Amino acid sequence: MNKESKIYIAGHRGMVGSAVWRALEANGYSNLIGRTSKELDLKNQKDVFDFLKEEKPEAIIDAAARVGGILANNDFPYQFLMENMQIQNNLIDSSLKLGIEKFIFLGSSCIYPKLAPQPLKEEYLLTDSLEPTNEWYAIAKITGVKACQAIRKQFNKDYVSLMPTNLYGYFDNFDLKTSHVLPAMIRKFHEAKLNNNSDVILWGSGTPMREFLFVDDMAEAVVYALENNLPEYLYNVGSGKDITIKELAETIQKVTGHKGNIVWDSDKPDGTPRKLMDVSKMKNIGWSYSTELHEGIVKTYDWFLNNIDSIKQVKM
Repeated sequence: MNKESKIYIAGHRGMVGSAVWRALEANGYSNLIGRTSKELDLKNQKDVFDFLKEEKPEAIIDAAARVGGILANNDFPYQFLMENMQIQNNLIDSSLKLGIEKFIFLGSSCIYPKLAPQPLKEEYLLTDSLEPTNEWYAIAKITGVKACQAIRKQFNKDYVSLMPTNLYGYFDNFDLKTSHVLPAMIRKFHEAKLNNNSDVILWGSGTPMREFLFVDDMAEAVVYALENNLPEYLYNVGSGKDITIKELAETIQKVTGHKGNIVWDSDKPDGTPRKLMDVSKMKNIGWSYSTELHEGIVKTYDWFLNNIDSIKQVKM
C-alpha cells in the first residue's frame, strides 16, 4: 500500500469511518473514496458490485453497519441481523470476485460469548452462547469474521477482522433511543445540568464492567492493519483496561459539571457482566492505544458542546 493507493472506506460518514478517513489523510493518503447511503445502498448487491467494479479500489475498509445499544437491538432484532449481513456480505463477496487483495472488516467485542473468561481472547469466539440483548448484531458480525477467515484460508488474500471494544468520540451518536452507554450518559448529564442539576436516571445496577477506546485510537489501528500484513485473521482492539458503569457515570458527571444525584433503575437490564478485551496480539505485533479514558471523555464532551446544533439525531 502506498500513499496514492485508492482506498474505499464504507461508512465514511459514521463515527469510525470518519475517524479512519482523518487518520489516513493525516498519514498522507490522498486517494480516499466514500459514498453516502443515498449515493450507494450497501444493502443492494448489484449496486455494490457495480460500484467496486468501476472504482477498482486497492483496499476496502468496512466501517459500515447498523449499530445501537441494548434498546435498539431489543426493538429491531431483524434489522440488526439482516441489514448488517447484507452490508458486509455484499462488500466481502464483491471484493473477492473483483480480485481486491486487501479488506479490513470491523466488528465488535459482542461477538464473544456472554460468560467467556476475562479478558476476552480471540480464540473464545463461538465457544458458548451470546449475550441475548445484542445477539442479532453479534451473529451478523460473526458471519463477517468467518467470511473473511474463509477467504483468507481458501484464496490466500489479506482479509483481516479487527474487533474493537466499546468506541466513543467525535461524531458519536447521542440519540437516547439508539446510542451506546457513554454518549448517552454525556447527553443525560449535560441536559440534567441545564435542568437545574436534576437527577440522572441510569439503567441497571452500575456494577457491570466495560472497556472503552477513543475512536481516533481505533482509526490508528486500522491504519496499522492497512500498512502491514497481519499474520492472523482476527485481532482485538482496545485499551486492555475496564471500569464499572458506576465509575464511568461518576467520571462523566464530573467532566460535564453536573451537581445532581445519580439514580440507578435496577429494573432495567445490565447486559453482559464484564467485557474486557485481551489486546496482547495487537500489542505483540506493534500497536497499542494512546488516549486515556478521562482525556477522551473531555475531548468528546468538548466536541458535543461545539456541535450541538448539528449533531446527528440530537434534539436538544
